[in-house]
Amino acid sequence: MLLSKQPAKTVLAAYVELLKPNIMSLVLVTTVLGYYLGGDGINSWFNLVVTLIGTAFTAGGSGALNHYLERDTDAMMERTKNRPIPAGIISPSNALMFGILLVLCGSTLLVWKINTLTGFLSILTAFLYILVYTPMKKITWLNTSVGSIPGAIPPLGGWAAATGHLDFGAWVLFFILFLWQHPHFFAIAWMCHQDYAKAGFKMLPVMERNGTRTVRQILWHLTLLIPTSMFLFINGDSGWVYAIGIFILSLIFTLSAVPLVFRRTNKNARLILKASVLYLPAFLVLIIIDKMYFHMF
Repeated sequence: MLLSKQPAKTVLAAYVELLKPNIMSLVLVTTVLGYYLGGDGINSWFNLVVTLIGTAFTAGGSGALNHYLERDTDAMMERTKNRPIPAGIISPSNALMFGILLVLCGSTLLVWKINTLTGFLSILTAFLYILVYTPMKKITWLNTSVGSIPGAIPPLGGWAAATGHLDFGAWVLFFILFLWQHPHFFAIAWMCHQDYAKAGFKMLPVMERNGTRTVRQILWHLTLLIPTSMFLFINGDSGWVYAIGIFILSLIFTLSAVPLVFRRTNKNARLILKASVLYLPAFLVLIIIDKMYFHMF
């Protein structure tokens, strides 16, 4: 089980926690990934910064609204009981208004300064995360796959910000992120299945205690990730440096799941989680190195 954090020491720290900074950082990394690959580099630093600000506002607002909607279940779970709302640091109404304001400001900024498509993708992400994925967690274990859709949209937003449209390469990024999220979140769900059971969340490790289907889902999505990631090379959006690097990176990610096949322990699930967290920044660095090599030769 992931241990609960201590309550925020200040109101400012509590509001920062509402933004879900860990998730936001992943959103911003994948947004940069889409922007860089779509624009064949950074075609405008100003647009990139504005895109990241607008995306951060929308993602942070979505996180605050998720805190608001799950305030009762957060109070039931060990790892979330000290979040700002159940801890009594921020009132539900303030969290609601804070979240709505950020989502509206972020999406408006993107429409105004970048383009309508980018703004639409940001508000679509917020809608799917808040009003589809969040309530679905109490209905079916397929919430993980549904929640992976808004989680895979940020690189589309980055691509749209750089180009004004979505090409085949943008959708390859979408599916890479879609597949990546399954082992990432199933690993978390395995470690936290007791907490999720208390809250009534229909996560797969809660539905089946032996972990057989959970491991199968992790391996299935990791296996699909390898050929899917190669489509950026096949489509000509990246070169041989990327092709070789992403194959090795995806293989390492896949091998991280092998210990969980034989022993269903939190330690082995955490290994998958660590590999998934390292995968995205390594993916971005690999794209950048590949582009630099291509432009040199």
